[in-house]
Formats: sequence, C-alpha cells, structure tokens
Amino acid sequence: MSSPDQMRDGGEGRPRKIIHIDMDAFYASVEQRDNPDLRGKPLAVGGSAERGVVAAASYEARKFGVRSAMPSVTAKRQCPELIFVKPRFEVYEAVSRQIRDIFAEHTEIIEPLSLDEAYLDVTENIQNIALATEIATAIRAKILAETGLTASAGISYNKFLAKLASDHRKPNGQFVITPGMGPAFVENLPVGRFHGIGPATTAKFNGLGIFTGLDIRNQTLEFMNANFGKSGAYYYWISRGVDERPVRANRIRKSIGAENTFSNDLTAFDALAVELRPLIDKVWRHCESTGSRGRTVTLKVKFFDFEIITRSRSVSSPVSNRADLERLAIDLLRHEMPLPKSVRLLGVSLSALHDQDRAEPQLDLPI
Repeated sequence: MSSPDQMRDGGEGRPRKIIHIDMDAFYASVEQRDNPDLRGKPLAVGGSAERGVVAAASYEARKFGVRSAMPSVTAKRQCPELIFVKPRFEVYEAVSRQIRDIFAEHTEIIEPLSLDEAYLDVTENIQNIALATEIATAIRAKILAETGLTASAGISYNKFLAKLASDHRKPNGQFVITPGMGPAFVENLPVGRFHGIGPATTAKFNGLGIFTGLDIRNQTLEFMNANFGKSGAYYYWISRGVDERPVRANRIRKSIGAENTFSNDLTAFDALAVELRPLIDKVWRHCESTGSRGRTVTLKVKFFDFEIITRSRSVSSPVSNRADLERLAIDLLRHEMPLPKSVRLLGVSLSALHDQDRAEPQLDLPI
C-alpha cells in the first residue's frame, strides 16, 4: 500500500483533482421540468399500485421520509399527497447523454456510476482551468442552462472524499475537501455514511464497537483484514482520508438487469415464464444497443415474504442471441420448480460482460 502522499499524487508531486457530479433528484426533477403542474409538489417516480416501488423521490417528497426503493404503499402512507409518475427511462437516458457531453468538454477521464452521477479527473483538463472548483461551477452552470436541471458537485483529491463532498451541499451546491481537511472530515462520519458500506456491514462495525471514522482509524490493519477480509484495507485507508483508486474512463459495466413486481403473487411455471420473457427482451435490447455480450445469466426470485434467492449459470462463451438468453433463464427457473412459496418479483440479468466500446451506466430496468 502506498503512502498517503503518494496516493494523492496527480503527477509531478501534485494532488489529483477529482470532481464527483451528482444530479439532484434526477428522475423526479426531469418529470417536474417537463410538467409544470408537478413543480413544488411531492412526487415519486415509480408504480403507485400495491406492489409498486419508488424509483426516485422529489425533495418535496423526501421531507416526508419518502425515498427510493421504498414500497409505494409505505410512501403513500407517509405522504398522502404524494403524486406517482411512471418512469420514462428513454428520456432520462437522453438527458444523461447531454450531461455526459458537457463533462467531455472538460476531460476525457470520465467514470459514469449511473445515469445521474459520475467521477471526473480534471488534474489535466481540456480547457486548462487551474482550479477544479471553477470547472465544477462551469459544468453545473452549463447543465442548468442546457437541461434546466440542477447538479451538486464534490471536489477533492480522491474519489471517496469527492463523493462525500457532493452530498455536503445538496441540492444545487458544491463543496471542496482539501488534502489538509481529508482525515479530519472523516473522523466524525458515521460508518453508515461511508460509500460502499451498507446496512449489514454497518451492523457488523457497530457490533464490534465501531461507529465512526475515528473508531475505524483506531483499529490496526491486521484487525480490519481479519474482520472484513479484502475490504478491510480499503476501510482502513479511507478512514484516514486515503483512496488511491483512479478515475477509470473505461469502467466495465458489471451487469445488465431487468425486473418486475407482479400485481398478484404467482406460483405456476407457465405464468412465471410468461412474465420472464419481457424482461429477457429488455435485457437483450440493451445488449444490442451497446454491443455488450455476457457469459453469466442470473435469475432473481423474490417471494411473497420478501425472501430473495438468486440462481446463476455461466457458459464458456458470451451469449450471442436472445434465444440462448431465454433458454438459459427459463432453465434456471425450471430447475427451481416447484417453488416453495408464491413469487412477487422476478428478475434476470447478464454479467461477465465483454466487447464494450464505451462505458455505460449499470442499470436495473423496471418494466
């Protein structure tokens, strides 16, 4: 592991200059932009039916505790005035391409994380602007001018801190974490706020008496490796404000997936197979549009009681046509029959992708 000073190096002894751009309530903001009647109102993008899930929430809805991945019935209970709008992914993708073009005016080193956020390495930048803060300001202004949408930005010497910084002045703001600020900024941060640490890992940290960045920093590297495996060293270093990961312009997309929640629970194989085929269509359309091919097909099954199982099969060469994708997915389903419980959701994904010409966001596409 390199020293902290080496990890910050952007060449010739200079700190790297990394910007994390995050669109504000992206899906919901696009809907409010395109429909003036929705502006200023609590809005959820997603299905309003009993089995629906919130894909995104406006800031007006977030004040009531509505958040993405929340069941629609729960969201409606928390915010009775909540308005539901069906997602329009083709529109979100088009806007995302506009935003990506704006990024490309400043740097070629762009790592998309999703349709609405990306890392940019501007240590060397196309317009030779000396200050990363000026670049972030210019990007946010042009996004607003060209799309009518606001973005937040975080600027720092590594990816971990840049992402933390972009959350610090949301919405429609930006924040800088300098090399001198980094370690202290992390000290009081709850471990659950660390990017990449989910609820299960947070609970594990808390069970070990570790609640903040300072608590992690007080552990030895050996302790972290023993308790957190390969991730232990990463947690050890980011608690010190150190992250040596580069911004990867050709970040490999991990998977293409689609899933659907049913209006009624299903148990019969034929009925489940019928529901699976449109998901296969959607995954294959994205394979065709991006030129991606993958070797691993995964079936996701969520039962009525929210228990989730996944089953995967890998083949020796990339799946080359839709018929093969369907055959593999249906075989995975058939192998699980009869299912022990009724099913509320099916999903299918393709991973171990190859032959990508350009980085694309990883998507789970509701149908």
